Amino acid sequence: MTKRAYAIIVASFFTVSIAFAIRYGYGILLPEMLPALNLSKTQAGAIFASYFVTYTLASPILGILTDRYDYRALLTGFTALLACGALLMAFASTLWQGCLFFAVAGLGHAACWAPVAALVQKWVPDHRRGAALSVVNMGLGLGIPLWSTLLPLIVAAADWRAGWVAMGLFGLGVAAINFTLVRSPVNTGTAEDGAIHGGAPLWESYRKILADRGFWIIGTAYLFVGFNVLVPFAFLPIYARESLGLPYTAATRFVATIALFGILGQLTLGTLSDAVGRIRVMMLCGLIMGLACLAMLLSRSSWALYVATGCYGLGYGAVWPTYGAAASDFFSKQHTGGVVGLWTVFLGVGSLVSPLVCGWSIDLTRHYTWALLLGVISGLMSTIILLAIPRRRQ
Repeated sequence: MTKRAYAIIVASFFTVSIAFAIRYGYGILLPEMLPALNLSKTQAGAIFASYFVTYTLASPILGILTDRYDYRALLTGFTALLACGALLMAFASTLWQGCLFFAVAGLGHAACWAPVAALVQKWVPDHRRGAALSVVNMGLGLGIPLWSTLLPLIVAAADWRAGWVAMGLFGLGVAAINFTLVRSPVNTGTAEDGAIHGGAPLWESYRKILADRGFWIIGTAYLFVGFNVLVPFAFLPIYARESLGLPYTAATRFVATIALFGILGQLTLGTLSDAVGRIRVMMLCGLIMGLACLAMLLSRSSWALYVATGCYGLGYGAVWPTYGAAASDFFSKQHTGGVVGLWTVFLGVGSLVSPLVCGWSIDLTRHYTWALLLGVISGLMSTIILLAIPRRRQ
């Protein structure tokens, strides 16, 4: 690979790292935010859902724009917007302010996955796509445990607002890295792709994609993945604190456990998908994540919960690079950004609904059984739906 390809991977690594750190940092800071802002679990879910409203609406648009416009401008500008949303969260004092400010962060994050996945795949050779995306997603695996360690220390030294400031400032630094390292690739598609890429109407460019049955099958499976992921990342620290009686610092370590084992999942299952096929690995990820939610529900000690979250991390870590790489497997590389962006709509819908439904179930029943059972069901559904993909395309 070229030096620029390696630079792209480095910039993408940091972009993914801070984007998901801010997204899931909400769940880490939430146990301290709840009493300070006098929030119910449903209201806490509403703030998280607001993030995914803007993220979901903007992702397909930005995915398509990355196939037509400058990557450096998009990744620099929207990473800075993500950082500003995190900084604004430090000043939230009401439910509506929390929803508005986190929605700004969600809008910024919309350019921190689909465009990143598309950019990396356009710079690296085809046989390295799964491995390259796995390395990029190690930013997620390293960023979350880093911030889940730092945030409790920052909260202890100051308060939860300082945690948002720290993540926001780091995000501005990542925007500077993107401005320095990111460059758009030259057009390496076929003449037909180039014609579509260059000037055809957007609907014409993506009509065939939307008509493809496989697009809808994978997108629906991705929706259930989005629902599943938000169950532990939104409520696991609170679950550990309220159900197992753990202190705040110990309760946040379960998020770090998921992320650390996610690195192992990326390096093993994510890379394995290059050899055995994306669909098979995507199905395995959904199965692991669903069964791990069941193990979380049955855990009666901190060590049992550590085992359950570690298993969850294996599937969680591999799910992102495999779904991202599948876009180039099923469709033209020139449309990778658009495909991933459209699939992100499905992901966003699941992620939007999950914290609202799960938070409401917790407020209604005063326990976490139904929330975790929904995690079990959504994980297994993502696997079952993928069975509809013809074997010749797996």
